[in-house]
Amino acid sequence: MTYRRPTFRHPNLPKNDLGYTKRDYEGGISTLCAGCGHDSISNAIIQACYEMALEPHKVAKMSGIGCSSKTPAYFLGKSHGFNSVHGRMPSIATGANLANRDLTYIGVSGDGDTASIGMGQFAHVIRRNIDMTYIVMNNGCYGLTKGQDSATADRGSKSKKGAPNPFESIDLCELAIQLGAGFVARSFSGDKQQLVPLLKAALAHKGFSLIDVISPCVTFNNPDTSTKSYQYVRDHSEATATFDFIPLRMEITTTYDKGTTTPITMHDGSIINLYKSDDSVDVTSRRAAIDALEEHREQNQILTGILYISEEMRDTHEILQTCDTPLNTLTEEDLCPGSTTLAAIVDQYR
Repeated sequence: MTYRRPTFRHPNLPKNDLGYTKRDYEGGISTLCAGCGHDSISNAIIQACYEMALEPHKVAKMSGIGCSSKTPAYFLGKSHGFNSVHGRMPSIATGANLANRDLTYIGVSGDGDTASIGMGQFAHVIRRNIDMTYIVMNNGCYGLTKGQDSATADRGSKSKKGAPNPFESIDLCELAIQLGAGFVARSFSGDKQQLVPLLKAALAHKGFSLIDVISPCVTFNNPDTSTKSYQYVRDHSEATATFDFIPLRMEITTTYDKGTTTPITMHDGSIINLYKSDDSVDVTSRRAAIDALEEHREQNQILTGILYISEEMRDTHEILQTCDTPLNTLTEEDLCPGSTTLAAIVDQYR
């Protein structure tokens, strides 16, 4: 059995602005369970990177341990990659980002990898505001070790073969907002129409971006009693607003009323329908974002879409005042300023 995709593709596949086809963003054939939501997320990542015309060799994908952390093998096969140990992906991503700021960093993790053993690293990668897109494939269980409840499993929910979860769950989005993340969103693996624009917006955001994606485990955590099941999420989800991501080109303007929808013709001739929110949720207010999450939680609703965004935060390189040149390309001449300069630096500490 091979895990490589067939090399044959239609010779007239459409290409993006850089001349790449979607095939250039694919990886190996998935070995996850048939119907796993994680595969839908992988395909959404492929679609988002293709539409944004990212150069595959300028993307670095990081992961930890778990079903979710296997997925980088299934997308962006021509990109850099590092599969770290359990819960330690943020450290690897931090080091890589500091060494080479010119790459686009995508971190893939799971609810166990992030909300349990990796919680400390998750908190610190947020407060340092590493320029990366952090994707949590959240199924509320440990799929690789036969379906035990994870820290994101809602209290009272029941997996395929377990008793109702007696513990309070951790809301990673609310926690990320409290810790100072500048971009926080939630989506559902079965809603590609929402997930792809969210991924594109997160990749374009400078600084730390979190997308928590509810991704049902079809083997261990998809009964009707689970709040992470396909049916439950479809019946209990509510979006902050309907939106799309538009790359920076010549400005397209329009005017329409709140609570209404209007068609917009894009640069490529395609048409999208924009819905203007009634401003019931101010996604630029940290307090309003947390209040909205708590209100929907009390109503047993899953709030999706962009939950909070701030464009005023400095990323790690700005905070540490690193040089514009990637550190891994600095030469010995750049790194050694000479004996006179070194002596002057030492004199400052005498």
